[in-house]
Amino acid sequence: MALGGCGGPESGDGAKNGVPGTPGRAAGTGPAERPSPAVPVAASVPVGDPATLPGVGERLHTGIPPGSGQVLVVYGEGRDSADSTVVLYVLGDDGWRPVGSWPAHNGRNGWTTDHYAGDGRSPVGVFTVSDAGGVLPDPGTRLSYTHDRAAYVPPPYWSAAYQHDFDYVIAIDYNRLRGAPPHDATRPWGAGRGGKIWLHLDHGSGTSACIGLPEEAMNVLLRTFDPDRYPVVVMGDRADLLA
Repeated sequence: MALGGCGGPESGDGAKNGVPGTPGRAAGTGPAERPSPAVPVAASVPVGDPATLPGVGERLHTGIPPGSGQVLVVYGEGRDSADSTVVLYVLGDDGWRPVGSWPAHNGRNGWTTDHYAGDGRSPVGVFTVSDAGGVLPDPGTRLSYTHDRAAYVPPPYWSAAYQHDFDYVIAIDYNRLRGAPPHDATRPWGAGRGGKIWLHLDHGSGTSACIGLPEEAMNVLLRTFDPDRYPVVVMGDRADLLA
């Protein structure tokens, strides 16, 4: 069984850039929307012109698909740091508004703009999200959701800290087929470019390439992401985000 590149401490999968394709509705939808709980926004979140995403420079801003109204920004603390903060923004009449913020972890070796499998770094860029799944049943998401325990339960030899990583996962559209389950092994750019880079539950330390989030954050994202609003992830260390 080949799980995501962010599972056990010795795993080494990853992905280089992505195959985002044209944003649109994922194949299938989940149950009706449930209201997302209110989440306080961290005081450290960058602020600025509401017409732009705080802390995100023009290069990455232009990569956000037209019509996107939901953006998760992963603010990496440094090029070689595994620590980050994620902020969920929604676009309203008054511009981009933060609606949730959580501590998180990225690749154990930090970030890269030239990512390959096994480098232990998360790729910098803008990526669509379209498909989700996990060990636990669908919590109420509009994304296509695959509830498949066999596909997501970590092997027993992984340490206890990693056993719940894949209770919920949201695939980041890197080197994968949009509309396929997150565990699908198809790699359009080849296996050497990695794959299975996910948003998943945090195990308290860096990953192989994924973004580890608190369970509360995963629940909010699963209940908030709406394919009709073309959700994307903008991710990188703070310097690269601004470049």
